Amino acid sequence: MSELTPATVLMVDDHPLLRKGLTQLIELEDDLEVVGEASSGQQAIELAESLDPDLITLDLNMQGMDGLQTLKALRECGVDARIIMLTVSDSDEDVVEAIRLGADGYLLKDMEPEALIDKLKEAVLGKMVMSPKLTEILATALRRPQRQTNRALASLTSRELDILKLIAKGLSNKLIARELDISDGTVKVHVKHLLKKLDLRSRVEAAVWMVNQQSKGDIRG
Repeated sequence: MSELTPATVLMVDDHPLLRKGLTQLIELEDDLEVVGEASSGQQAIELAESLDPDLITLDLNMQGMDGLQTLKALRECGVDARIIMLTVSDSDEDVVEAIRLGADGYLLKDMEPEALIDKLKEAVLGKMVMSPKLTEILATALRRPQRQTNRALASLTSRELDILKLIAKGLSNKLIARELDISDGTVKVHVKHLLKKLDLRSRVEAAVWMVNQQSKGDIRG
């Protein structure tokens, strides 16, 4: 994200007032720019494919296609933008399912505006973003039996483990490639393999899982 090229944002929410308020917030930032607004899941898919935004904010409770259905469809269409759920729901099931379907973060609409903008900027940089009170929900949901954890870790190559540690630190594929002096494509292949070995479905899920193992002392950071 450079000073000359602000990160582009597509907002998906069926409440015009919310979209207007968020647009006004983002307009005050030099490094973020709203390029589109969608009021439905179908419109979100069309705009995401045509605008190719860097970041998508996605409401959970929408008429017709809800946020989770829209998220699933966006990922199945190959949309690789950072997708952040922005919702009022702090349901355990919603949080976990959103991450499993490929969301890069989950934020609540009752956040302070400045904190919300900070989180969106972090998301653009490749970091996982969560409202603080949701982090423990996700960590608890992703805990696995110890024997299974040890077996999964043993199946990783040293390079895959290195990449997993960097994912846990919030680095994007591009930054990981730079850190390890390998290509973006090679990082993507390793990420795909390690997710399969660990039976995880997204980078964010892998990051939370890894942080959880490090906090228990199973892995050193």
